[in-house]
Amino acid sequence: MISVQQVSKHYGTNRAVNNISFEVAEHENLVLLGTSGCGKTTTLKMINRLIEPTRGQILIAGQDVTRQPAELLRRNIGYVLQNNGLFPHYTVAENIAIVPRLLKWDDARIQNRMHELLEKLHLSAAFLKLYPQQLSGGQQQRVGLARALMADAPVLLMDEPFGALDTITRSKIQAEFKDLDELQRKTIVMVTHDVQEAFELGNRICLMDQGAIMQIGTPAELLFKPANKFVREFLQAQRLQLELKAVLLQQVWDNLPTTTSTEAIKVLPADTSIWAAMESFEAGVVKFITVTKPGTDQAKTITFDQLMAAYHQYQNNLQHHE
Repeated sequence: MISVQQVSKHYGTNRAVNNISFEVAEHENLVLLGTSGCGKTTTLKMINRLIEPTRGQILIAGQDVTRQPAELLRRNIGYVLQNNGLFPHYTVAENIAIVPRLLKWDDARIQNRMHELLEKLHLSAAFLKLYPQQLSGGQQQRVGLARALMADAPVLLMDEPFGALDTITRSKIQAEFKDLDELQRKTIVMVTHDVQEAFELGNRICLMDQGAIMQIGTPAELLFKPANKFVREFLQAQRLQLELKAVLLQQVWDNLPTTTSTEAIKVLPADTSIWAAMESFEAGVVKFITVTKPGTDQAKTITFDQLMAAYHQYQNNLQHHE
């Protein structure tokens, strides 16, 4: 869906982005990760021409982004900013409807789509008459996401979308983000400096430093097959938690026993991370979970200790293989 080909952005002698190339598949979420000044936000802004590249080519759905007026390009790309980017003098309804108004949608279509998104994003219709400053940070961020999704553009760009939120609100919205069917139909490029967020939300991660790409791959590839010393050291401080988020239940399936119990009240698909499975064992409430393999009738009911044993066995096998 998106192809970035040998793209650079230079400001005099400063090479903010230097000859990078990558592709984003349809319906994939690629996370651009790195510290401040690594070039990730500049890269994101070049995709929708908020910044023009010094050289190179960017294609969306096979079309060069420079072959149409920038304002028309942006109407077909959703864009979410860190501080939500809402217009303070517009009501919530007016903010959400900006792009459909430009596209000449009729009022009935705008209203139907708006209420559809409000329901999906857990926003009350009563908010529509309010102004952004009358909402909490989490509510404002949901409104910003609704505005970006309103015209149902196939591509969504997100620049530190949850960075301004407190930890508890950010975790809650991240969980909603993963489950939102609207987003599973989008091709997403997201910028973050939060390693945990990148591992939580990204199908693949593009780790950048000083305008260059250090490695692109799945979270597991970056962890277990780092391309260089920079990648290894960048992830080292949070390695244990990152591994638990990168490894999926299906990867430890063969190590999981089957326990007979009628107490299992949580059912998880095998593409759930070890971390999410651990969180499902609520102290004193959930002692067993059932893991299912989508597309099959296979299921295993396990305890927390059995999950941990299977994960440690997986780690040992990995180290032995290396």
